[in-house]
Amino acid sequence: MTVYDNLTEGHRSAVDKRSAFVHGDLSDDARLAQALQEAKAETVLHFAANALVSESMANPGKYFRNNVASGLRLLEAAVAARVNKFVFSSTCAVYGVPDRVPITEDLPLHPVNPYGESKLMFEKMLQWYQRIHGLEFVALRYFNAAGASERFGEHHRLETHLIPNVLKVALGQKPHCEIYGTDYPTSDGTCVRDYVHIVDLAQAHLLAMEPGKQGFYNLGNGEGYSVRQVIRTCEKVADKPVKVIERPRRDGDPPRLVASANKAMKELGWKPKYPKLEAIVESAWRWHHKHPNGYPD
Repeated sequence: MTVYDNLTEGHRSAVDKRSAFVHGDLSDDARLAQALQEAKAETVLHFAANALVSESMANPGKYFRNNVASGLRLLEAAVAARVNKFVFSSTCAVYGVPDRVPITEDLPLHPVNPYGESKLMFEKMLQWYQRIHGLEFVALRYFNAAGASERFGEHHRLETHLIPNVLKVALGQKPHCEIYGTDYPTSDGTCVRDYVHIVDLAQAHLLAMEPGKQGFYNLGNGEGYSVRQVIRTCEKVADKPVKVIERPRRDGDPPRLVASANKAMKELGWKPKYPKLEAIVESAWRWHHKHPNGYPD
């Protein structure tokens, strides 16, 4: 396996030592083409994206340049290198505010932020490249990725994910965590989200790489947890109180996003090993407790 990354968000020490590594950007056509040729790539797994909803509302151009324009460069390079399969990390943000929950793949796609719009645009590009070039693809619509394995966990330079931010308070690295919006039409007024473990996401990608698999699949556990529920679960797992400050709503945040992953289970054979929030948080707490400063680089 070859990992191609510009390391603006990733960490060199997080790359498995069994993998070859190429430090490069998707905007570098020559380097990208060389990497695909030298790897003799049969399948491309495309994880690279800017993924902050609030940032996309303030700076949409960044999201369309990176997630769409640079993604197009990767598609073109993949076709030129005669890649057979393309697996894309998409998002539940393509649905916007859904007509109902749990969300099924046949619901209308109406993103409410440029991040979701950029992912939807790339999904449409994949369909055309499949139709015109025969490039087989699977687009995996993540809900909220969370948790950790024994070796790998979350370490973002700008941390916006709820679980690691709450655990940082428990570790004494932050004075408090924030709740953005307490007046949503949910049971306790805070946003409700579906959380999926990174190990389960990885398993879905392996299944998606199998020849003949094609289409769009939700990846979630079908159970929604409010922001307050997540904070209480983190307090329970860490056995420490967490100070909370309430903030106004952020633009572009839907009230409830909960997945139906029945299609992935039926067609891909996907079966999550960590369907409950407490197990997901426990794995994250172990990793953050063991690696309080994240990756060494």
